[in-house]
Formats: sequence, structure tokens, C-alpha cells
Amino acid sequence: MDTITRIRNKAKAGLKTIVLPEYEDSRVVEAAKVIEREGLAKVLLLTPDKINPADKESYIQQFYQMRKAKDPDINKIRKMFDDSLYYAAMMVRKGQADGFVAGASHTTPDVARSAIWCLGVDKHISIATSAFIMEVPGSDLGEKGTFIFADCAIIPDPNSRQLACIALVCAELGRKVLEMTPRVAFLSYSTKGSATGRGIEKITEALKLVKTMAPELIFDGELQVDAAIVPEVAQIKYPHSPVGGKANVLIFPSLEAGNISYKLVQRLANARVIGPLILGLSHPCSDLSRGCSVDDIVDCVATTAVRAQ
Repeated sequence: MDTITRIRNKAKAGLKTIVLPEYEDSRVVEAAKVIEREGLAKVLLLTPDKINPADKESYIQQFYQMRKAKDPDINKIRKMFDDSLYYAAMMVRKGQADGFVAGASHTTPDVARSAIWCLGVDKHISIATSAFIMEVPGSDLGEKGTFIFADCAIIPDPNSRQLACIALVCAELGRKVLEMTPRVAFLSYSTKGSATGRGIEKITEALKLVKTMAPELIFDGELQVDAAIVPEVAQIKYPHSPVGGKANVLIFPSLEAGNISYKLVQRLANARVIGPLILGLSHPCSDLSRGCSVDDIVDCVATTAVRAQ
């Protein structure tokens, strides 16, 4: 059974309510029909008639109380709530829905801001980040062709602590959604000291933090990507690696590297991509690429539903 089918089956087994605020996008409308037909979630397409004026005013007042130290102009906040993203995110915060998915017609910064400001960051992680689930057809690398890539959408230049936290939330994503044992590789242009530089030092410090924060986790770095995912290369470059060339969670040193890599794999290897899934918040939500297909939206909703279970 492929990764996408397993995720969809898990979503069916414990239905959750997922809000789709981009009701004017034809792909989102079609995806909502597919989700309902297949029973993947209780989907709420947030058309204007679904927005309760009393709830909207209550959300505005609550949001104002949360943000007034940084943004004391309530009229500016009212204008923000003209965008249904914020109404959807506050529904999730207040327990009226289990998650939301957007991004077909909004940029990643738009979606991330609404999610972070409305849902709040998990105090145990203290950062918001993102990840993609990548399914590469015909590949035996990673987890039978499945990988988690991070961060590819939110943090431009993660520091050591952020890299460590990205690894932890991605490992949890792998366990919960993919039911796999995560094997984490911190990627670089160097394998275990074959080169030097500030980026190497950053990863070295991240490894120390992960060892303290999650000593049971299987991880290694710094690793070039071939040493991380190809067992034969790992035997040549670093035969003592606990990851052993079988990494299924790839942590990129920068947003540039992560974003370029996922798009290359998607286009050149015809990989099925789910995400970016926004991680590290108090409730699950997912962004979408503005170039997403109907299937991409369905997959993101199913994955968000599983995360909410």
C-alpha cells in the first residue's frame, strides 16, 4: 500500500473537521467534493454564508486582546478579518474545527502569519516551521521512497536550536502520520568534517541539542545527501553513521536549499508532494503551493486530519 493510500485510510478511520477558507478557488471547491465523497474528513468550505457575524466579532475581539501590544489598532484587525483565513484559524483555536488548509490563492507568508498569530506556537517547541512529505515513485531509498523534507517554507536561515527543533517535530510527524521509525540526517556540503565552515558548526551544535532533547532519536550529521540516503555511499564516506545511508527525514541547512530541493525532486522524479505542513503550533494546519492540484489539496486535508487525531 502506498503512502498516500495509507494516509487517506487513516483519515477515514477518525473523521476530523477541516476548514477550507478559499471558497472562490475552483480547485478547492472540487477538492471539497472529493473529500466528502471519499469520507476523508468533515470538510467545511468557508463560504460567506458559513461565517457567523457574532462569531466573527468575538474572534476579532479575542484576536485584538492577543495582539494589542504589537498592533493596537482594532480597525486594522477588522480589515485583516475581511480575509477568511483569520476566521478559519480562529475557528480552530476555539475548537470549532480541528485544522485548516489554505494556500491555493494565498502566499505562504499569508497562511503562516494567520496560523502563528491565531493558533500560537507550541510552548515545548517554541518555533513554527514546515515540512513536506515526499513520495518518490519506484525508489527504495528513504522509507521505501518516502521522505520528510524540512524546512522548505518558513525559516530562512535556521540557527542550531531551530534546526534541532525542526528535527524533533519532523520525527514526530513521521511517527504519527507515516507510522515510520524516523532516521534523521542534517544535510550539508560536507560529510563528517570533509569541509569546514559556519554551516558545519551550526549543525554540530544542533546535534548536541538533539542528543539532549531526544536521546532515543536516530540521527546524524553533517552529511552530504548521498551519504545520508544511499547505503553504498554511506559505507564509503562514513561507515559508522547510525543513519547508515537510510535517512528518511532530511533536515536542510537553509530555506533556499530545502525549497529548491523539494521542487527539483517533485518535478524531475515526479514525486507526490504533501505540504508544506505547518509544524510547531498548538493545532494542525497546512499550507499549499499556489500551483497545487486538486489531489494536492485532498492529500493535505487528509494529512491534516490525521495530525488532528
